[in-house]
Amino acid sequence: MSEKKEPAGDALHNLRHSLAHVLAQAVTKLWPGTKLTIGPPIDYGCYYDFLFETPISEEDFPKIEKEMKKIIHQGQTFRCDELEAADAKKFWKEQKQQFKVELIEDLEKNEKVKTVTNYVNIGPKGEDAFTDLCRGGHVENTKEIPIDGFKIMTLAGAYWRGDEKREQLTRIYVAAFPSKAELDEYLRIQEEARKRDHRKLGKELDLFTFSELVGPGLPLWTPRGTLLRNLLDGYVWELRSAKGYDRVTIPHITKKELYETSGHWQKFQNDLFHVRTREGHDFCMKPMNCPHHTQIFASQQRSYRDMPQRYAETTTCYRDEQTGELHGLSRVRAFTQDDAHVFCRPAQAKEEILKVWEIVDQFYATVGFGKLRVRLSLHDPANFEKYLGTPEMWKQAESELRSIATDRKADFFESPGEAAFYGPKVDFIAKDSIGREWQVATIQLDINMPERFDLFCIDEKGNHERCVMIHAAIMGSLERFLSIFIEHHAGLFPLWVAPVQVGIIPVAGTHEDAAHALESQLKAQGIRTRFFGSEDSLGKRIRDGEMWKVPYLLVMGDKEIEAKSVTVRNVKTKKQVTVSIDEFVQKTVADVTSRALEASIG
Repeated sequence: MSEKKEPAGDALHNLRHSLAHVLAQAVTKLWPGTKLTIGPPIDYGCYYDFLFETPISEEDFPKIEKEMKKIIHQGQTFRCDELEAADAKKFWKEQKQQFKVELIEDLEKNEKVKTVTNYVNIGPKGEDAFTDLCRGGHVENTKEIPIDGFKIMTLAGAYWRGDEKREQLTRIYVAAFPSKAELDEYLRIQEEARKRDHRKLGKELDLFTFSELVGPGLPLWTPRGTLLRNLLDGYVWELRSAKGYDRVTIPHITKKELYETSGHWQKFQNDLFHVRTREGHDFCMKPMNCPHHTQIFASQQRSYRDMPQRYAETTTCYRDEQTGELHGLSRVRAFTQDDAHVFCRPAQAKEEILKVWEIVDQFYATVGFGKLRVRLSLHDPANFEKYLGTPEMWKQAESELRSIATDRKADFFESPGEAAFYGPKVDFIAKDSIGREWQVATIQLDINMPERFDLFCIDEKGNHERCVMIHAAIMGSLERFLSIFIEHHAGLFPLWVAPVQVGIIPVAGTHEDAAHALESQLKAQGIRTRFFGSEDSLGKRIRDGEMWKVPYLLVMGDKEIEAKSVTVRNVKTKKQVTVSIDEFVQKTVADVTSRALEASIG
């Protein structure tokens, strides 16, 4: 064994990594016999996965934090010991830490390592206080970790190595920042995120549900939620139709040979739902739509005069996600894509990509996300075996996308290793109302699938000309998009897309006839209304309308009926104004027709 110098590393990374060691040291002191696995830093702190002999709960957080602060106060330092792999395995076997032994064995097998490093926390009296298998880096002294800069957040279950057949572990998440102010700001955002959680709002607003009888990860959309989906999808189709797209329809299953040809089978067969026919044929539920669409294009010989061909379809796809990875609408087993594919000549690709880009910009401005950042998702040259095609094909495709982003003066950055296995992508990044970033729309330039399916058109000279294929998703997965959209607006949707746009509240029973007449007038103009009858108190009905997040609540009493007016409560701004019925109807219809982001009354 030899002592090795600590790698420099990033300061915040080192702080969070060190805190993971402190967490593990505290846990093993409080619960001797606990088995250690891994504890990496993450983008807001760190976590550590443990196998406990007896379960712990959130009630144990205060005593864990107290022990962690005690360790930090001691001013422990870190020593790096380099060991031969065999010696390290012997050490961890003596400690009865079988997961560490398995990690070393994997390092020997997969990375061909001969040595590994243990990091030892040195206590106040120079003693070895805690040891972990680790690559570094760390702070020089635990006193560099701010006592008031971290907080244990949650417990979660996790399978060892992500394998549901392996041990069920307990994951402890910790938020960690260089200062209390930064931690407080993170906690404020988390509290706001909890209020906006799409799972909570989806239930409160009756948008979607899940059923144990149907199965996890298979959302069921209520009438209100279906209306919301259809309004958004209809807008996407309106934008696409204006650019010359045609609708197509494909089945939900396919022979596996389709995906063998496309290359998806070799890479993703374990993520698919498999279907076996009575005759013994292997089919699968479609996890994506592009290979099916190639067969529509290939069904006829295409002249250069027929190009480009633009196909669009909103359809459900299926992937066999692990149960532990499912999360509301964000990660599901059945997801609906607003998918489109353009088959065009290489010289037409730039124009077609720009058309999609225009749709993306217009859609996201209308739904309230404003200007988007752009990520050019490129291949990783060091791992080219992960991709289809040749380096020359990739260089040409990536140069094309880079040129388009530059010409549009986009706010873009490049991200090697993020490309699809068949081609580079333009991924659009939206920032929500509490500052979180989400990848939303995508445009992918595919130079491989046309090659694999031999897709071509007949050029002006009668020769075969290889096509290129553009994949374009505006919302992408409607489920995932709606999880973002619901949280971004906190359920207070823009007027044009709100499932119920106007709530009508007569003050008393004597005002109901006039209120019903207004309801009929609004419905005749296509305004979605809800009538709150006078059975309950006026205050309760207003609170119910606010709970349902109806954009406008109209109160009608003697004064309003006499003046042919309504008192309008804007639920989002909390402002209340009185306007004539004619003015209200005119402005509301105009706002809905124009898809105004902000309602003009109140």
